[in-house]
Amino acid sequence: MVREDGKRNFALRESGGDESSVFSGNTPRQAALKAARRLEPGPSEAEAERVELKLREKGTDKVHIYEGWAWEETAPSDKPDWMPDEITEANVSKKGIDHLDE
Repeated sequence: MVREDGKRNFALRESGGDESSVFSGNTPRQAALKAARRLEPGPSEAEAERVELKLREKGTDKVHIYEGWAWEETAPSDKPDWMPDEITEANVSKKGIDHLDE
């Protein structure tokens, strides 16, 4: 379901079907990137562990499947004062869409 501001809610599904967290975004990819940033970061993008992320769009039976990974990176030199020196970057790759039978 789309909110007034155009954003949609996506629930992160665990392997057992439990939905532990909800991420919002205009697109499923935007929500998947937010979920990927919470993964354990690797030392670099090439060495980061790839994890399957399943996001169910609230109000529908669609489950968007992504492969996500995160890594540590040095913050840019023009960073604001509140930003830490090391930041977590993330990326995702879409694998497809499933539909729930429930």
